[in-house]
Amino acid sequence: MTRAAADVSDGKTAKPETHTALVRRARRIYRELGEVYPYAKAELDAENPFQLLVAVILSAQSTDVGVNKVTPALFRKYPTPADLAEADPEELETMIKTTGFFHNKAKSLLGMSKALVEDFDGRVPRKLEQMVTLPGVGRKTANVVLGNAIDPETGKPFGVPGITVDTHFGRLVRRFGWTDLEDPVKVEHAIGELFPRKDWTVLSHRLIYHGRRVCHAKKPACGACPIANLCPSRGIGEQDPVKAAALLKYKPGEGGLPL
Repeated sequence: MTRAAADVSDGKTAKPETHTALVRRARRIYRELGEVYPYAKAELDAENPFQLLVAVILSAQSTDVGVNKVTPALFRKYPTPADLAEADPEELETMIKTTGFFHNKAKSLLGMSKALVEDFDGRVPRKLEQMVTLPGVGRKTANVVLGNAIDPETGKPFGVPGITVDTHFGRLVRRFGWTDLEDPVKVEHAIGELFPRKDWTVLSHRLIYHGRRVCHAKKPACGACPIANLCPSRGIGEQDPVKAAALLKYKPGEGGLPL
């Protein structure tokens, strides 16, 4: 059972939360975050599944803003898996250096591209078990791509529901009292049990948006949080509404990347 969450809105002593109550509270948070971030989506710029896969690999220990600055030139030089598979490692490292950990990322990009060419006829596979066989691709990366990539031939999304357990998602689900687990795979399965499968991808977007903009790792803006009354961790961050508002990394009512 997760942390008690009853009576979080009025400050009374919390009681153990039943599973049914947890599901209801979790889904209410999901709905209310949808009202705050109706535009929530993947924030990496990509025009096709291959580009998105490359961008997600580069986003490890980096920001989406930083990745989006690097990828336009990268995609122009290496538009296909076959092109990237033949890239000069040192030249590739130079192009992606600002995203950090560029040695390992270049190795992953080269290996991933070669695997796409050799094993999947140059196409990004549509099954999780196939995606995770690619070098540098774990469940998180696979879920982002499968849930958000647009097929350039049909114009339709892959549309495979998946939960993306990045640092923001993991932090928030623990603060929300949805789970106490730390292992990303276990978190993915535990949270998946609280929501219909069809909601998994959008759930990930909404929590990641909120984590980047309001519920920060070191100093969450609790006093300006729209779902504070549903959060058992309310109070760990700045409580003063004015001071909390100054911590927000977005302008309420607007979309786009964090400020």
